Amino acid sequence: MNRTGVTLLSRSPGETHDLSREIGLRAGPGTIIALYGDLGSGKTAFVQGLARGLGVPEEYYVTSPTYTLINEYPGRCPLYHIDLYRLDGAADFEDIGLDEALYGDGVSAIEWAERFHADALSGYLAVHIEAVGEDRREIRLVAHGSEVVNLVSDVEKVFKEKRWG
Repeated sequence: MNRTGVTLLSRSPGETHDLSREIGLRAGPGTIIALYGDLGSGKTAFVQGLARGLGVPEEYYVTSPTYTLINEYPGRCPLYHIDLYRLDGAADFEDIGLDEALYGDGVSAIEWAERFHADALSGYLAVHIEAVGEDRREIRLVAHGSEVVNLVSDVEKVFKEKRWG
């Protein structure tokens, strides 16, 4: 599988939103984003910016679906915000309808993706978020598969042009 990656430094929650909004502007139906990071690292904040880039209206407040497991938001294509923190395995994934979200007509953002075998997917964007200070985040974008390589390249270019990284 083709892999291309870049590491960027976000110096504030606003920059993280801007970065993920740029990804949302470029993502389309079938895009899968696997989010990795410790509790409180900014995965949900990342998805909030992604939602704005996908055209999710401002009146929809994007929250972590820790208890609901999947939240769906309307936009230019649906956003499926998935939280696997409380799930244990393949049977749980089937019960929540994970396949329908992943292979549907929207963009899927998966928090706690390490609980899922993302490498079984044909292509996805891995987003690794690490806190490196109170508001600073190191964000590593890794394209797994040719479908998202251009997305990573385009977002890196925009991020650096705006002097975020």
